[in-house]
Amino acid sequence: MNPRIGINLSHRQELRLLQSPQMIQAMQILQQPLMELKERIDQELQENVFLEIKEPGPGEGEAEERREAMLQEERGEPDLGEPVSALFETLEELEKRSVDYRPSPGARKGGDEGEDAKHEALQNTAVSGVTLAEHLLEQLAMLDLTPTMRRLVELVIYNLDDNGRLMVSPEEIAREAGGEVSREQAEEAIRIVQAMDPPGVAARDLKECLLLQLDRLDGDHTLLRSLIQDHLEDILMNRLPKVSRQTGKSLEEVKDALEFLRHLNPKPGAEFGRDVNYTVVPDVIVEEVDGRYEIQVVRDPLPSLQISPVYKKLLKEAKKDKKVYEYLKKKIETARAFMDAIQQRQSTLHRICRFLVDKQREFLEQGVEKLKPLKMQEVADALGVHISTVSRAISGKYMQTPRGIFELRRFFSTGTTGQDGKELSQNTIKEWVREIVEAEDKKNPLSDDEIVEKLRKEKGVKLARRTVTKYRKALGIPSSRLRKAY
Repeated sequence: MNPRIGINLSHRQELRLLQSPQMIQAMQILQQPLMELKERIDQELQENVFLEIKEPGPGEGEAEERREAMLQEERGEPDLGEPVSALFETLEELEKRSVDYRPSPGARKGGDEGEDAKHEALQNTAVSGVTLAEHLLEQLAMLDLTPTMRRLVELVIYNLDDNGRLMVSPEEIAREAGGEVSREQAEEAIRIVQAMDPPGVAARDLKECLLLQLDRLDGDHTLLRSLIQDHLEDILMNRLPKVSRQTGKSLEEVKDALEFLRHLNPKPGAEFGRDVNYTVVPDVIVEEVDGRYEIQVVRDPLPSLQISPVYKKLLKEAKKDKKVYEYLKKKIETARAFMDAIQQRQSTLHRICRFLVDKQREFLEQGVEKLKPLKMQEVADALGVHISTVSRAISGKYMQTPRGIFELRRFFSTGTTGQDGKELSQNTIKEWVREIVEAEDKKNPLSDDEIVEKLRKEKGVKLARRTVTKYRKALGIPSSRLRKAY
Protein backbone atom coordinates (compact mmCIF):
# COMPACT_ATOMS: atom_id res chain seq x y z
CA MET A 1 0.00 0.00 0.00
CA ASN A 2 1.44 3.37 -0.98
CA PRO A 3 2.01 5.90 1.83
CA ARG A 4 -0.42 8.77 1.90
CA ILE A 5 1.00 12.01 0.63
CA GLY A 6 -0.51 15.34 1.59
CA ILE A 7 -0.94 17.95 4.32
CA ASN A 8 -2.52 16.84 7.60
CA LEU A 9 -3.55 18.70 10.73
CA SER A 10 -2.85 17.11 14.10
CA HIS A 11 -2.92 18.15 17.77
CA ARG A 12 -0.04 17.66 20.12
CA GLN A 13 0.24 18.60 23.79
CA GLU A 14 3.62 19.65 25.17
CA LEU A 15 4.93 21.66 28.08
CA ARG A 16 7.53 24.30 27.33
CA LEU A 17 9.39 26.83 29.41
CA LEU A 18 9.60 30.01 27.37
CA GLN A 19 11.89 32.78 28.56
CA SER A 20 11.03 36.32 27.61
CA PRO A 21 13.78 38.74 26.51
CA GLN A 22 13.32 40.52 29.86
CA MET A 23 13.97 37.28 31.77
CA ILE A 24 17.08 36.54 29.70
CA GLN A 25 18.34 40.07 30.27
CA ALA A 26 17.74 39.80 34.02
CA MET A 27 19.71 36.53 34.18
CA GLN A 28 22.60 38.04 32.24
CA ILE A 29 22.74 41.11 34.48
CA LEU A 30 22.61 38.93 37.59
CA GLN A 31 25.65 37.01 36.38
CA GLN A 32 27.76 40.06 35.50
CA PRO A 33 30.46 41.25 37.93
CA LEU A 34 30.54 44.93 38.80
CA MET A 35 32.80 46.28 36.04
CA GLU A 36 31.08 44.20 33.35
CA LEU A 37 27.75 45.55 34.57
CA LYS A 38 29.07 49.09 34.24
CA GLU A 39 29.97 48.38 30.60
CA ARG A 40 26.52 46.92 30.08
CA ILE A 41 24.89 50.06 31.47
CA ASP A 42 27.06 52.27 29.25
CA GLN A 43 26.00 50.23 26.24
CA GLU A 44 22.31 50.45 27.19
CA LEU A 45 22.60 54.22 27.60
CA GLN A 46 23.82 54.45 24.02
CA GLU A 47 21.17 52.13 22.59
CA ASN A 48 18.08 53.30 24.51
CA VAL A 49 17.46 57.02 24.17
CA PHE A 50 14.92 56.86 27.01
CA LEU A 51 17.66 56.16 29.57
CA GLU A 52 20.03 58.81 30.80
CA ILE A 53 22.38 59.40 33.69
CA LYS A 54 20.87 61.33 36.55
CA GLU A 55 23.26 63.66 38.30
CA PRO A 56 22.73 63.63 42.08
CA GLY A 57 21.30 66.88 43.41
CA PRO A 58 21.43 68.49 46.86
CA GLY A 59 19.90 66.35 49.57
CA GLU A 60 19.58 63.25 47.40
CA GLY A 61 21.92 61.31 49.67
CA GLU A 62 19.52 61.80 52.56
CA ALA A 63 16.67 60.39 50.48
CA GLU A 64 18.61 57.24 49.51
CA GLU A 65 17.04 54.99 52.11
CA ARG A 66 13.53 56.20 51.31
CA ARG A 67 14.11 55.58 47.60
CA GLU A 68 15.39 52.06 48.13
CA ALA A 69 12.49 51.28 50.47
CA MET A 70 10.09 52.30 47.69
CA LEU A 71 11.94 50.12 45.17
CA GLN A 72 11.64 47.08 47.39
CA GLU A 73 7.86 47.31 47.30
CA GLU A 74 6.03 45.31 44.68
CA ARG A 75 5.37 47.57 41.72
CA GLY A 76 2.35 46.93 39.49
CA GLU A 77 3.13 46.74 35.77
CA PRO A 78 1.51 49.57 33.78
CA ASP A 79 -1.00 48.74 31.08
CA LEU A 80 0.80 50.20 28.11
CA GLY A 81 -2.25 49.68 25.97
CA GLU A 82 -4.03 52.51 27.81
CA PRO A 83 -4.47 56.00 26.34
CA VAL A 84 -1.39 58.18 26.03
CA SER A 85 -2.41 60.17 29.11
CA ALA A 86 -2.03 57.05 31.27
CA LEU A 87 1.31 56.33 29.62
CA PHE A 88 2.39 59.86 30.44
CA GLU A 89 1.51 59.30 34.11
CA THR A 90 3.57 56.12 34.08
CA LEU A 91 6.56 58.03 32.75
CA GLU A 92 6.23 60.64 35.48
CA GLU A 93 6.12 57.88 38.10
CA LEU A 94 9.25 56.30 36.65
CA GLU A 95 11.03 59.62 36.79
CA LYS A 96 10.14 60.09 40.43
CA ARG A 97 11.26 56.59 41.29
CA SER A 98 14.48 56.64 39.26
CA VAL A 99 16.82 53.94 40.42
CA ASP A 100 19.96 55.36 41.98
CA TYR A 101 22.66 52.72 42.19
CA ARG A 102 25.20 54.92 43.93
CA PRO A 103 25.85 54.55 47.64
CA SER A 104 24.68 57.37 49.84
CA PRO A 105 27.35 59.81 51.03
CA GLY A 106 29.24 58.44 53.99
CA ALA A 107 27.92 54.92 53.44
CA ARG A 108 31.43 53.59 53.84
CA LYS A 109 32.89 54.39 57.20
CA GLY A 110 36.19 56.19 57.04
CA GLY A 111 35.65 57.16 53.39
CA ASP A 112 36.73 60.52 52.07
CA GLU A 113 33.60 62.14 50.69
CA GLY A 114 35.62 64.74 48.82
CA GLU A 115 37.82 62.24 47.02
CA ASP A 116 38.28 62.87 43.33
CA ALA A 117 36.40 60.00 41.66
CA LYS A 118 38.27 60.42 38.38
CA HIS A 119 41.64 60.21 40.13
CA GLU A 120 40.57 57.07 41.99
CA ALA A 121 39.38 55.45 38.76
CA LEU A 122 42.68 56.28 37.08
CA GLN A 123 44.69 54.76 39.93
CA ASN A 124 42.71 51.52 39.75
CA THR A 125 42.70 51.12 35.98
CA ALA A 126 44.67 48.13 34.75
CA VAL A 127 47.52 49.13 32.42
CA SER A 128 48.42 46.65 29.71
CA GLY A 129 52.08 45.61 29.73
CA VAL A 130 54.27 45.37 26.65
CA THR A 131 53.81 42.05 24.86
CA LEU A 132 56.74 39.75 24.11
CA ALA A 133 56.34 40.36 20.37
CA GLU A 134 56.41 44.15 20.86
CA HIS A 135 59.51 43.85 23.06
CA LEU A 136 61.35 41.78 20.43
CA LEU A 137 60.25 43.93 17.50
CA GLU A 138 61.68 47.00 19.24
CA GLN A 139 65.04 45.24 19.33
CA LEU A 140 64.68 44.11 15.74
CA ALA A 141 64.22 47.73 14.63
CA MET A 142 67.77 48.51 15.79
CA LEU A 143 69.40 45.70 13.79
CA ASP A 144 70.92 46.13 10.32
CA LEU A 145 69.47 43.20 8.38
CA THR A 146 68.56 42.43 4.79
CA PRO A 147 64.84 42.63 3.94
CA THR A 148 64.69 38.82 3.62
CA MET A 149 66.31 38.20 7.00
CA ARG A 150 64.18 40.87 8.65
CA ARG A 151 61.06 39.11 7.33
CA LEU A 152 62.35 35.76 8.65
CA VAL A 153 63.08 37.20 12.09
CA GLU A 154 59.56 38.63 12.21
CA LEU A 155 58.17 35.19 11.37
CA VAL A 156 60.16 33.68 14.22
CA ILE A 157 58.85 36.31 16.63
CA TYR A 158 55.24 35.75 15.61
CA ASN A 159 55.60 32.00 16.06
CA LEU A 160 56.53 32.18 19.76
CA ASP A 161 54.05 31.05 22.40
CA ASP A 162 53.22 33.00 25.55
CA ASN A 163 56.22 31.47 27.34
CA GLY A 164 58.66 32.53 24.61
CA ARG A 165 59.03 29.00 23.21
CA LEU A 166 59.35 28.54 19.42
CA MET A 167 56.41 26.49 18.16
CA VAL A 168 57.55 25.72 14.59
CA SER A 169 60.60 24.16 12.92
CA PRO A 170 63.12 25.99 10.70
CA GLU A 171 61.64 24.16 7.69
CA GLU A 172 58.17 25.51 8.50
CA ILE A 173 59.53 29.04 8.82
CA ALA A 174 61.28 28.73 5.45
CA ARG A 175 58.10 27.42 3.79
CA GLU A 176 56.01 30.20 5.34
CA ALA A 177 58.46 32.82 4.05
CA GLY A 178 58.24 31.42 0.52
CA GLY A 179 60.55 32.27 -2.33
CA GLU A 180 64.11 30.95 -2.24
CA VAL A 181 64.53 30.98 1.53
CA SER A 182 66.64 28.08 2.81
CA ARG A 183 66.57 26.14 6.06
CA GLU A 184 69.97 27.63 6.95
CA GLN A 185 68.57 31.16 6.63
CA ALA A 186 65.66 30.22 8.91
CA GLU A 187 68.14 28.81 11.45
CA GLU A 188 70.07 32.08 11.31
CA ALA A 189 66.86 34.03 11.98
CA ILE A 190 66.19 31.84 15.02
CA ARG A 191 69.71 32.50 16.35
CA ILE A 192 69.18 36.25 15.93
CA VAL A 193 66.03 36.12 18.07
CA GLN A 194 67.74 33.86 20.62
CA ALA A 195 70.40 36.57 21.06
CA MET A 196 67.74 39.07 22.05
CA ASP A 197 66.34 39.88 25.46
CA PRO A 198 64.99 38.04 27.46
CA PRO A 199 67.61 35.28 27.60
CA GLY A 200 66.20 31.88 26.61
CA VAL A 201 63.63 33.22 24.17
CA ALA A 202 62.94 31.28 20.93
CA ALA A 203 64.19 28.00 22.42
CA ARG A 204 62.56 24.85 21.09
CA ASP A 205 62.54 22.92 24.36
CA LEU A 206 63.39 23.33 28.04
CA LYS A 207 66.94 22.09 27.63
CA GLU A 208 67.78 24.64 24.92
CA CYS A 209 66.06 27.39 26.93
CA LEU A 210 68.24 26.75 29.99
CA LEU A 211 71.44 26.40 27.97
CA LEU A 212 70.80 29.70 26.16
CA GLN A 213 70.52 31.44 29.51
CA LEU A 214 73.57 29.63 30.89
CA ASP A 215 75.62 31.00 27.99
CA ARG A 216 75.06 34.53 29.32
CA LEU A 217 76.16 33.82 32.89
CA ASP A 218 79.67 34.65 34.03
CA GLY A 219 81.92 31.99 35.50
CA ASP A 220 82.61 28.32 34.83
CA HIS A 221 79.44 26.26 34.75
CA THR A 222 80.78 23.16 33.04
CA LEU A 223 79.14 20.77 35.50
CA LEU A 224 75.78 22.50 35.29
CA ARG A 225 75.94 22.46 31.49
CA SER A 226 76.61 18.73 31.60
CA LEU A 227 73.74 18.23 34.03
CA ILE A 228 71.31 20.11 31.77
CA GLN A 229 72.47 18.38 28.59
CA ASP A 230 72.66 14.80 29.86
CA HIS A 231 70.76 14.48 33.15
CA LEU A 232 67.87 16.94 32.98
CA GLU A 233 65.15 14.29 33.32
CA ASP A 234 66.74 12.80 36.45
CA ILE A 235 67.13 16.29 37.91
CA LEU A 236 63.47 17.11 37.28
CA MET A 237 62.51 13.83 39.00
CA ASN A 238 64.80 14.66 41.96
CA ARG A 239 67.00 11.60 41.40
CA LEU A 240 70.13 13.38 42.59
CA PRO A 241 71.96 10.33 44.01
CA LYS A 242 71.72 8.69 40.55
CA VAL A 243 73.07 11.86 38.92
CA SER A 244 75.92 11.90 41.44
CA ARG A 245 76.91 8.31 40.61
CA GLN A 246 76.74 8.85 36.84
CA THR A 247 78.77 12.08 36.86
CA GLY A 248 81.29 10.93 39.44
CA LYS A 249 80.63 14.09 41.43
CA SER A 250 79.67 14.23 45.07
CA LEU A 251 76.06 14.95 46.01
CA GLU A 252 77.11 18.31 47.43
CA GLU A 253 78.86 19.27 44.18
CA VAL A 254 75.73 18.39 42.20
CA LYS A 255 73.55 20.40 44.56
CA ASP A 256 75.91 23.40 44.38
CA ALA A 257 75.82 23.32 40.58
CA LEU A 258 72.04 23.11 40.57
CA GLU A 259 71.79 26.22 42.76
CA PHE A 260 72.38 28.19 39.58
CA LEU A 261 69.16 26.80 38.14
CA ARG A 262 67.39 29.26 40.41
CA HIS A 263 68.82 32.05 38.26
CA LEU A 264 67.33 30.56 35.10
CA ASN A 265 63.78 31.03 33.86
CA PRO A 266 62.06 28.12 32.09
CA LYS A 267 59.39 30.51 30.76
CA PRO A 268 61.20 33.71 29.73
CA GLY A 269 58.21 35.10 27.83
CA ALA A 270 55.69 34.69 30.63
CA GLU A 271 56.49 38.06 32.20
CA PHE A 272 55.33 39.94 29.11
CA GLY A 273 51.87 40.84 27.91
CA ARG A 274 50.28 40.77 31.34
CA ASP A 275 48.26 43.48 33.00
CA VAL A 276 50.01 45.35 35.76
CA ASN A 277 48.39 47.18 38.62
CA TYR A 278 45.59 44.60 38.46
CA THR A 279 42.93 45.15 41.06
CA VAL A 280 40.12 42.81 42.06
CA VAL A 281 36.97 44.89 42.35
CA PRO A 282 34.72 43.40 45.06
CA ASP A 283 30.99 43.32 44.40
CA VAL A 284 30.20 43.11 48.11
CA ILE A 285 31.80 44.72 51.17
CA VAL A 286 31.36 43.21 54.62
CA GLU A 287 32.22 45.27 57.70
CA GLU A 288 32.00 44.32 61.36
CA VAL A 289 30.02 46.90 63.32
CA ASP A 290 29.34 46.31 67.04
CA GLY A 291 29.76 42.56 66.69
CA ARG A 292 27.50 42.27 63.64
CA TYR A 293 28.57 41.89 60.05
CA GLU A 294 26.96 44.51 57.82
CA ILE A 295 26.73 43.90 54.09
CA GLN A 296 26.89 46.49 51.35
CA VAL A 297 26.50 45.61 47.67
CA VAL A 298 29.01 47.88 45.93
CA ARG A 299 27.53 50.40 43.48
CA ASP A 300 30.28 53.01 43.20
CA PRO A 301 31.03 52.75 39.45
CA LEU A 302 27.38 52.45 38.46
CA PRO A 303 25.64 55.63 37.37
CA SER A 304 22.20 56.74 38.53
CA LEU A 305 19.61 56.05 35.86
CA GLN A 306 16.39 57.81 35.02
CA ILE A 307 13.92 58.11 32.16
CA SER A 308 14.82 61.10 30.01
CA PRO A 309 12.40 64.02 30.61
CA VAL A 310 12.89 65.09 26.99
CA TYR A 311 10.43 62.43 25.91
CA LYS A 312 7.50 63.90 27.80
CA LYS A 313 6.87 66.14 24.84
CA LEU A 314 7.09 63.22 22.44
CA LEU A 315 4.60 61.27 24.50
CA LYS A 316 2.07 64.09 24.20
CA GLU A 317 2.53 64.13 20.47
CA ALA A 318 2.12 60.37 20.26
CA LYS A 319 -1.68 60.78 20.13
CA LYS A 320 -1.34 61.85 16.54
CA ASP A 321 0.95 59.07 15.33
CA LYS A 322 0.45 55.42 16.22
CA LYS A 323 3.95 54.47 15.09
CA VAL A 324 5.51 57.00 17.46
CA TYR A 325 3.30 55.72 20.24
CA GLU A 326 4.40 52.11 19.66
CA TYR A 327 8.02 53.17 19.56
CA LEU A 328 7.76 55.06 22.83
CA LYS A 329 5.88 52.20 24.48
CA LYS A 330 8.63 49.73 23.54
CA LYS A 331 11.36 52.03 24.84
CA ILE A 332 9.56 52.47 28.18
CA GLU A 333 9.20 48.71 28.54
CA THR A 334 12.89 48.20 27.75
CA ALA A 335 14.07 50.96 30.06
CA ARG A 336 11.96 49.81 32.96
CA ALA A 337 12.94 46.14 32.53
CA PHE A 338 16.60 47.12 32.48
CA MET A 339 16.36 49.24 35.63
CA ASP A 340 14.36 46.55 37.42
CA ALA A 341 16.89 43.88 36.43
CA ILE A 342 19.73 45.84 37.99
CA GLN A 343 17.75 46.44 41.17
CA GLN A 344 16.90 42.74 41.31
CA ARG A 345 20.58 41.88 40.92
CA GLN A 346 21.51 44.08 43.85
CA SER A 347 18.76 42.62 46.02
CA THR A 348 19.51 38.97 45.14
CA LEU A 349 23.24 39.42 45.69
CA HIS A 350 22.59 41.04 49.07
CA ARG A 351 20.30 38.22 50.22
CA ILE A 352 22.77 35.52 49.17
CA CYS A 353 25.71 37.24 50.83
CA ARG A 354 23.68 37.78 54.00
CA PHE A 355 23.11 34.02 54.14
CA LEU A 356 26.79 33.27 53.41
CA VAL A 357 28.06 35.61 56.11
CA ASP A 358 25.66 34.24 58.71
CA LYS A 359 26.52 30.64 57.78
CA GLN A 360 30.28 31.15 57.59
CA ARG A 361 30.72 33.58 60.49
CA GLU A 362 33.32 31.34 62.15
CA PHE A 363 35.35 31.30 58.93
CA LEU A 364 35.39 35.11 58.85
CA GLU A 365 36.45 35.25 62.49
CA GLN A 366 38.87 32.32 62.80
CA GLY A 367 40.09 31.33 59.35
CA VAL A 368 39.81 28.62 56.73
CA GLU A 369 39.75 25.75 59.22
CA LYS A 370 36.31 26.89 60.33
CA LEU A 371 34.83 26.94 56.82
CA LYS A 372 31.66 24.84 56.89
CA PRO A 373 30.52 22.59 54.05
CA LEU A 374 27.88 24.40 52.03
CA LYS A 375 26.08 23.59 48.80
CA MET A 376 24.34 26.03 46.49
CA GLN A 377 21.13 24.05 46.83
CA GLU A 378 21.08 24.83 50.55
CA VAL A 379 21.22 28.55 49.83
CA ALA A 380 18.61 28.24 47.09
CA ASP A 381 16.22 26.40 49.41
CA ALA A 382 16.69 28.94 52.20
CA LEU A 383 16.04 31.92 49.91
CA GLY A 384 13.30 30.31 47.84
CA VAL A 385 15.10 30.66 44.50
CA HIS A 386 16.36 28.22 41.90
CA ILE A 387 19.91 26.87 42.27
CA SER A 388 20.81 28.40 38.89
CA THR A 389 20.01 31.83 40.35
CA VAL A 390 22.54 31.27 43.13
CA SER A 391 25.13 30.02 40.63
CA ARG A 392 24.69 33.07 38.40
CA ALA A 393 24.68 35.52 41.31
CA ILE A 394 28.05 34.36 42.68
CA SER A 395 29.75 33.83 39.32
CA GLY A 396 33.01 35.78 39.06
CA LYS A 397 32.21 37.98 42.06
CA TYR A 398 34.28 38.80 45.13
CA MET A 399 33.51 39.76 48.71
CA GLN A 400 35.72 42.09 50.73
CA THR A 401 35.78 41.10 54.41
CA PRO A 402 37.84 42.08 57.46
CA ARG A 403 39.84 38.88 56.81
CA GLY A 404 40.57 39.67 53.16
CA ILE A 405 38.98 39.48 49.72
CA PHE A 406 37.46 36.14 48.75
CA GLU A 407 35.74 34.86 45.65
CA LEU A 408 32.13 34.05 46.54
CA ARG A 409 32.60 30.48 45.34
CA ARG A 410 35.16 30.07 48.13
CA PHE A 411 32.27 29.93 50.61
CA PHE A 412 30.92 26.78 48.95
CA SER A 413 32.43 23.33 49.26
CA THR A 414 31.47 19.76 49.82
CA GLY A 415 32.73 18.09 52.97
CA THR A 416 33.11 15.02 55.10
CA THR A 417 32.24 14.06 58.64
CA GLY A 418 34.91 13.79 61.33
CA GLN A 419 35.01 11.15 64.05
CA ASP A 420 33.34 13.60 66.43
CA GLY A 421 30.38 13.92 64.05
CA LYS A 422 31.24 17.49 62.94
CA GLU A 423 31.10 18.33 59.26
CA LEU A 424 34.35 19.48 57.70
CA SER A 425 34.72 21.23 54.35
CA GLN A 426 37.16 20.18 51.65
CA ASN A 427 38.98 23.49 52.03
CA THR A 428 39.56 22.79 55.72
CA ILE A 429 40.99 19.35 55.01
CA LYS A 430 43.18 20.72 52.21
CA GLU A 431 44.59 23.28 54.63
CA TRP A 432 45.40 20.48 57.08
CA VAL A 433 47.18 18.57 54.32
CA ARG A 434 49.23 21.68 53.54
CA GLU A 435 50.16 22.14 57.21
CA ILE A 436 51.21 18.49 57.55
CA VAL A 437 53.45 18.69 54.47
CA GLU A 438 55.01 21.98 55.58
CA ALA A 439 55.91 20.47 58.96
CA GLU A 440 57.38 17.21 57.60
CA ASP A 441 61.04 16.22 57.64
CA LYS A 442 62.20 17.28 54.18
CA LYS A 443 64.84 14.54 54.13
CA ASN A 444 62.15 11.95 54.81
CA PRO A 445 58.91 13.39 53.36
CA LEU A 446 55.57 11.78 54.12
CA SER A 447 53.87 9.49 51.65
CA ASP A 448 50.15 9.94 50.95
CA ASP A 449 49.42 6.91 53.13
CA GLU A 450 51.31 8.53 56.00
CA ILE A 451 49.36 11.77 55.50
CA VAL A 452 46.14 9.75 55.68
CA GLU A 453 47.28 8.28 59.01
CA LYS A 454 48.23 11.69 60.42
CA LEU A 455 44.84 13.12 59.48
CA ARG A 456 43.16 10.22 61.25
CA LYS A 457 45.23 10.49 64.43
CA GLU A 458 45.62 14.27 64.72
CA LYS A 459 42.40 15.58 63.15
CA GLY A 460 39.99 12.69 63.55
CA VAL A 461 39.34 12.52 59.80
CA LYS A 462 39.25 9.24 57.91
CA LEU A 463 39.98 9.59 54.20
CA ALA A 464 40.99 7.29 51.38
CA ARG A 465 44.53 7.63 50.09
CA ARG A 466 43.29 8.60 46.61
CA THR A 467 41.36 11.48 48.19
CA VAL A 468 44.49 12.80 49.88
CA THR A 469 46.37 12.41 46.59
CA LYS A 470 43.68 14.47 44.84
CA TYR A 471 43.84 17.20 47.49
CA ARG A 472 47.65 17.27 47.38
CA LYS A 473 47.66 17.70 43.60
CA ALA A 474 44.99 20.40 43.83
CA LEU A 475 47.29 22.29 46.23
CA GLY A 476 50.21 21.99 43.79
CA ILE A 477 52.21 19.85 46.22
CA PRO A 478 54.52 17.36 44.46
CA SER A 479 54.86 13.73 45.47
CA SER A 480 57.08 12.66 48.37
CA ARG A 481 59.84 11.60 45.95
CA LEU A 482 60.00 15.07 44.42
CA ARG A 483 59.84 16.75 47.84
CA LYS A 484 62.80 14.84 49.19
CA ALA A 485 65.80 16.99 50.10
CA TYR A 486 69.29 15.44 49.91
